[in-house]
Amino acid sequence: MHTYVKTLQKVANRYAPSRALSFDIVHVYKTLQLIQERGHVSRDGLCEELELGEGTVKTLLRHLKLQNLIESTNAGTTMTKNGNLFFSELSDSMPQEIGLSKCAITLGKYNYAVLVKQMSSAIRSGIEQRDAAIKMGASGATTLLFKENKFLIPKIDYDALKDNHLLSEQLIENLHPQDGDVLIIGSDNRSKKKAEFAAKSAALVTIMSHEKH
Repeated sequence: MHTYVKTLQKVANRYAPSRALSFDIVHVYKTLQLIQERGHVSRDGLCEELELGEGTVKTLLRHLKLQNLIESTNAGTTMTKNGNLFFSELSDSMPQEIGLSKCAITLGKYNYAVLVKQMSSAIRSGIEQRDAAIKMGASGATTLLFKENKFLIPKIDYDALKDNHLLSEQLIENLHPQDGDVLIIGSDNRSKKKAEFAAKSAALVTIMSHEKH
């Protein structure tokens, strides 16, 4: 999985002597996710979904084409065969996601949860994930480890949902976690989109960190 995230980083890197880019690997991931879900996307649609300017989206798409992940058709931007295979492999590590209401374990008005498969060994205290969320302009992120049907706070192994069985059941039912999985909840007080990007950015950082442990 580390190699796949490296490819996202290549897309998000500038090609000299271009200007510094105003998109991140999470925007690259979300672009591929939208194309997979819809079959094709327009540039205007991406501007709206990514909350980026037209010039930035144009550059993002050009970089994806350089990696042979997308192509332009009469219908819009679609995935190449290589792109479909690439995203399928990468998304297997982040297979489930869900929006959440504000509760005791979340940090903001808007919250978004992403499940990361079998990455608990990459988690130290959750600070890396929090920092990745803040980098996206969000309030932060909550990181929990799933073990024996419980969502545990890293390092202290405390059941974070001990007093909220309803939420625990909701998460298990919707996300289907297994022992060794990680739940990352991105939060923000102003924007649902920032909460989603925060969670996905933290998830991608976790995948990168997994290779170091």
